[in-house]
Amino acid sequence: MEYNEVLDYYSRELVKKEISDYCKGRWVALEAPSEEKRTFFRYIGKKPLKVEEERDVEAVLKRFRFFKPRTFYATANVYKKLDSKEDLEEPDNIALSSPIWDVDNELERWKQTLEAATAIIEELERAGVVKSVFLKWSGRGCHVHIHEKAFSPELLKEHNPLDVSYSIVEYVLRRTRDKIKELAKSSEGAKRPLAVENDMDLKRVFTVPLSLHRSLDLAAICFKPDEMDDFSVSWLDPHELRHNIRWKEYEIGEADDIAKRALAEIGGYFKAKAVGMVRTRVGVPATKDKRSERFERKARKLGRFQVMGLLQAARYYVLKGNLEKAKSFGLNRAIFYAWAKRTGGRVGRRAAKARAARPRLKVEVKEAERFEEHIGNEVAYLSKEGFFLIGDQVQRPEDYDRQIAGRISSVIPYDQAWSTALRYISTFPREVLLDQRGFFEKVYKPVRDKFLEIIEKDQKQARLEL
Repeated sequence: MEYNEVLDYYSRELVKKEISDYCKGRWVALEAPSEEKRTFFRYIGKKPLKVEEERDVEAVLKRFRFFKPRTFYATANVYKKLDSKEDLEEPDNIALSSPIWDVDNELERWKQTLEAATAIIEELERAGVVKSVFLKWSGRGCHVHIHEKAFSPELLKEHNPLDVSYSIVEYVLRRTRDKIKELAKSSEGAKRPLAVENDMDLKRVFTVPLSLHRSLDLAAICFKPDEMDDFSVSWLDPHELRHNIRWKEYEIGEADDIAKRALAEIGGYFKAKAVGMVRTRVGVPATKDKRSERFERKARKLGRFQVMGLLQAARYYVLKGNLEKAKSFGLNRAIFYAWAKRTGGRVGRRAAKARAARPRLKVEVKEAERFEEHIGNEVAYLSKEGFFLIGDQVQRPEDYDRQIAGRISSVIPYDQAWSTALRYISTFPREVLLDQRGFFEKVYKPVRDKFLEIIEKDQKQARLEL
């Protein structure tokens, strides 16, 4: 399609309504085609990209028109607010989340794709989830959805919506694994073999209903399970759309029972992420190309924030032997050094001027009680409950598990990183560990960009010793 045809397509009332209805409350991504690499737009300035109304569809296309974007994506998660990047990092900001199974295949094997989708839908029907289910053809394969409002408010008060959606997708995949693997055998050796994936994640995006595919001149139409026998690829033609607006139907509480069973067995997204088990793929492994290999190498990197937090936690544990406080200390120091790097440790001019301008009253005030702990020549403040804090923000062990351990687990199992960190820290004299600057210069700084390599070498050596 020529780009003027793309714009004409997105100017249609049905298209704008369906895209905006789905995207409301979700973090949106816009893709522009490129021969060299995929180009995504996910922010406007520092704010997450949003599509809240029909007019926003053409507005965001116009804003990025120089790049000729053509495909809309959105998160499975619906957020309470989307005003800053920080809103995307906060699990409690997730209001709803749609369980989505990603059935990946080649377009010419569309009947096989529907067979795999049928296995998922039949499992959902056995669990009583019927009215809230729909399919969306995404280009070469399709997505099976449960509407995000199929869960009762009572269930979502007890469980994070992403924990619910991730667990359901994983639960159903486990029960359909054998059937999908059997179906996938006929596509072995293909560049894009049949596979069904659990891609539920904090930031993963999926094609939006009625968006155009990024490279194929096809639209992402929706249909209900009772239409599967009549499905034809002709429905995907942007000029002759056959799209069912009943994807918006749901029954509150319909998916509660399967959610409870799934949560009991799987444990949720954040638990899985903490132990390095998030993404699941059932079927034939995809053939890797050079681009995907480069992407994987780039993705397999530990951030300096996580390395600092890990090593500081290990440092505290080696010195003091308290694991829960070690986690609190590790996150506390990672936040402190990140702040110091960003600001140079200086208070802003306005704050300093404001303090200088305050009248000095001669009033007797009792000094507030402060709790602190000395780690060698380093001082850190404590909350009354005994965990470390910065300002009035307490760094608890569960915060460490989410911000440090969870991020590390997305790259390498956390237990491997922790055992390597302890061995590494233990090679240094106690006087180095008790010296704030000595720790930074001699322990952290030399390995901050290569600690993943150290973990892998250390684990290899440990296996050889066994």
